[in-house]
Amino acid sequence: MKRALVTGGSGDIGQAICKRFADDGMFVYVHAYRNHDKAQQTAEQINANGGAAEAVSFDLTKREETQHAIESILDAGEIQVLVNNAGFHDDAVMAGMNADQWHSVIDVCLNGFYHVTQPVLLPMLSTRWGRIINISSISGVTGNRGQANYSAAKAGMIGATKTLAIELASRGITVNAIAPGVIEGALSDGVFSQDVIKQIIPMQRAGKPGEVASLAAFLASDDAAYISGQMIGINGAMA
Repeated sequence: MKRALVTGGSGDIGQAICKRFADDGMFVYVHAYRNHDKAQQTAEQINANGGAAEAVSFDLTKREETQHAIESILDAGEIQVLVNNAGFHDDAVMAGMNADQWHSVIDVCLNGFYHVTQPVLLPMLSTRWGRIINISSISGVTGNRGQANYSAAKAGMIGATKTLAIELASRGITVNAIAPGVIEGALSDGVFSQDVIKQIIPMQRAGKPGEVASLAAFLASDDAAYISGQMIGINGAMA
């Protein structure tokens, strides 16, 4: 049984990915920090449905705390599928953005990616098989007003994806990024009206978390063994 770690597993996209991975036969670590109860509920739902999951909680902005948590997970075996999904946004135009807004978003979205990914690499390399999937954003591709911090972090993930893919290619490990557009859930509900959605999205609807999870599941499969270093948008033809 392959073992997967999904950061930000308590959010809409994270939950969908965790459940899909479990349906595909993986043991899933459902990560959260502030929303540990939701991660626990997701793990319990997976287990109740015949899957295998465990909720884990750590602050991925803190290097030593994350290192200890990852070491504890690795004591039970290598992580072979890693999804870096944790992230949040704190929007303001750059002229009015304070330093805390800049650093907090970078810390979660980009530094957190490093803190989680770096310690799983050597154990993953020893298995000569692995999948790393980084959840970026359309904001990291096109930019978005009021999101210089978030766009910078998500664009940084794409750059890291391409470099890491080259570094790991000879060991059977693929590294790809997914860049969602407007996806149904807590982060978009109340932000985009149906009229706005029809104006900005050619498909005239928001995406579904399950659609992102399906793409992640494909990238985590053996069928995607020759796909690496790619950024795949899932945005209804927005870009």
